[in-house]
Amino acid sequence: MDLVTLIDRIGEAPTAALFGLLTGTAFGIAAQRSRFCLRAATVEFSRGQMGDKVAVWLLTFSTALVWVQSAQLLGLMDGADARMMAVPGSWSGAILGGLMFGAGMVLARGCSGRLLVLAATGNLRSVVSGLIFAVVAQMSLSGILSPLRDRLAALWITSGGRNMDLLAALGLPQVAGLGLGLAIAVLALVLSYRNRIGIARLIFASGVGFAVAMGWVLTYALSQVAFDPVQIESATFTGPSAHTLMFFLDRNSVLEFDIGLVPGVFLGAMIAAGLAGEMKLQAFDGPVTMRKAMIGAVLMGFGGMLAGGCAIGAGVTGGSIFVGTAWCALVFMWIGAMATDYLIDQPARAAMA
Repeated sequence: MDLVTLIDRIGEAPTAALFGLLTGTAFGIAAQRSRFCLRAATVEFSRGQMGDKVAVWLLTFSTALVWVQSAQLLGLMDGADARMMAVPGSWSGAILGGLMFGAGMVLARGCSGRLLVLAATGNLRSVVSGLIFAVVAQMSLSGILSPLRDRLAALWITSGGRNMDLLAALGLPQVAGLGLGLAIAVLALVLSYRNRIGIARLIFASGVGFAVAMGWVLTYALSQVAFDPVQIESATFTGPSAHTLMFFLDRNSVLEFDIGLVPGVFLGAMIAAGLAGEMKLQAFDGPVTMRKAMIGAVLMGFGGMLAGGCAIGAGVTGGSIFVGTAWCALVFMWIGAMATDYLIDQPARAAMA
């Protein structure tokens, strides 16, 4: 069945939601089995280690670059048409939001995407943190926190009415993006070999990057044949978490890619955990852990919306098409996470030793 026939049968909005569901399911399975987590990678790096968590993150990031840049070179998508590239970006939002999100994911012991994956395996801490994250994200999008977000984002925006394409800004050809992805992949594989990461985990880690490319290609293909404008997007969890929450609270909400993405990730992670025998109910370790997780979820909800994306949305999805503010947000997420680990988590561990 071709795409036009599918749209004729079920409609454009359900098709977009279906594509979100497929992308999310692939992401959820791959993320659960690879244990992909930016928070874990930043903490490991801040403690002077280049272990398996850093290797998995680098492999995911690099394969996203390789798959997405290859798709662009083959004409399967065009990152210039993506919404995050076609609208002005916020440098101030990327810096401040990135710092907040990075700090939040260390306190909550997982970024928004990781919390969703863990929630699907029975982690009640992640369920609570994820719900708080989604509520604060919605408040930051169109609620009581949105004026503050708008003011902070407006402090420093990109020029020219669009976001910055880093490759174009540096005068590099499109193929340079593919080359960078391959170079990082080599580094990731070297680290994987040194840390004796199994082939299955490597495949699933690259599968997370493939899911990002999958979302870009599917939404781009839909935009080329749909009658109504279609947003070209891929995996991200700040906006979609808020949109999914409102979809179940507002009967006037409509189907879109986001509405399929979040349930898809949950479903995929649940299937993967169930098949691996890793479904297990887990609660908070104590009141201190609960407070930190709740504060972290609030910081991620506001910070992710201010930064224009979460660790996945900005850090991998936006980074894969070289969106300037996405790369900026990713850098400051690393800085915020490492600073929080150094100032809070490491002293706490030392005191318990």
